[in-house]
Amino acid sequence: MTHAPLRALPKAEPAPLTERRYLLPFLLIISLFFLWAFGVNLNDILIPHLKRAFGLTDFQSSFIQVAFFGGYFLAAFPAGWAMERIGYKKGILLGLLLCATGAVLFLPASSYGVYGFFLFALFVMACGQSFLEVAANPYATALGPAGSAERRLNFAQSFNATGAVLSSLLGRRFILTGVEYAPAQLAAMSSAQLAAFRAGESSTVKGPYLAMAGIFLLLAVVFQFTHLPDVSEAGKESDAAVSLADAGSVLAQRHLVRGVIAQFFYVGAQVGVASFVIRLTQFSIPGTAAKLAAYCLLFHLIGFTAGRFIGSGLMKRVSAHGLLSLFAGASFLCAAVVLLGSGVLPVAAVVLLGFFHSIMFPTIFALSIKDLGPLTKRGSSLLVMAIIGGAVFPAIMGRISDAAGIQRAFAVPLLCYLYILYFGMSGYKPALAGSLRGIPAESEGLSA
Repeated sequence: MTHAPLRALPKAEPAPLTERRYLLPFLLIISLFFLWAFGVNLNDILIPHLKRAFGLTDFQSSFIQVAFFGGYFLAAFPAGWAMERIGYKKGILLGLLLCATGAVLFLPASSYGVYGFFLFALFVMACGQSFLEVAANPYATALGPAGSAERRLNFAQSFNATGAVLSSLLGRRFILTGVEYAPAQLAAMSSAQLAAFRAGESSTVKGPYLAMAGIFLLLAVVFQFTHLPDVSEAGKESDAAVSLADAGSVLAQRHLVRGVIAQFFYVGAQVGVASFVIRLTQFSIPGTAAKLAAYCLLFHLIGFTAGRFIGSGLMKRVSAHGLLSLFAGASFLCAAVVLLGSGVLPVAAVVLLGFFHSIMFPTIFALSIKDLGPLTKRGSSLLVMAIIGGAVFPAIMGRISDAAGIQRAFAVPLLCYLYILYFGMSGYKPALAGSLRGIPAESEGLSA
């Protein structure tokens, strides 16, 4: 008795990144990711710049991140609520106008030379970026097959990383003056000399932020006159039948809650690390000027950008959660080197952290909103609210740095990476194949 030879099953091809009909909307969404990188990453330049200009401690200078990410937090849930009523396009337009308003406020803040005014301008800009985040992240997952949602969001976020590198270059060129005085020199200045120094340092932000305001407004005009396809959450057609009693509240989705916690820890770690790259470099290599130390921040962001593109490519063959676990473990090791090393070694490790941070935000986001169906916008709001970690952890790190030294402050992100590792290994899993009653398991994310 003979048997037919066994044939290998054909290997499934990875889902395409997007579809032809979604190409233009996807490119416009990518432009948002690129643009809001400037609002976030110029903060890493503002921290040492305004610290020097206003004679701030590390803790006081961390208020820049507190104001910015506090705005993200407070605007996120109203943004999700508004998006449910006015849709993604109008929500994006509102976000762009708020961003432009915040950027324009940097002009009077510079003229008056008041630190609190700078914080208010950052807060308004962050509220606008919160609207953009709540809209753009889930919208990017919608513009193509569900099977490539995580890869698509990572690809879109890659341009956010590209914007981060460019913002670092421009910030170093147009904001950092290279003029630095020792505390004794500042103390010896007359009140008029000190006021002139602070006015000069404050005025350098006017040009970059005025240019940003113009770009935000230009993009708002483009979005206004461009047709964007309407998208709805999977199962939206049965929204009337999906009540809270049927679907459970958004907080009942355990994988989402774990994802929100992971996002809180990730953003706190990422912002905390980036905020103190320049300070760590100056501590580890004494005598390094801030303008020279800013190159380490640039290399950190270049690694971040490269990791986004490389990670997006790897996700064709490697599971998103597996890659997240690998990068979280590597981040833990780098943070341990920063905490325990000396000389150039901690600087090299903090630069390398940029690469391993790269895929975390979009991957956590995409895994967390999976299977949420009609609760996707609310889930997206919670994930954006988790960005408040960027206000909490830099402040904690600043307080530790003032009390015990900058290196010990890196114990904070080290602990954050442990939870992200847990989420990537098992916390990402939905409790059921289809977490909302009445929504088929294959209906993941959004559909057009």
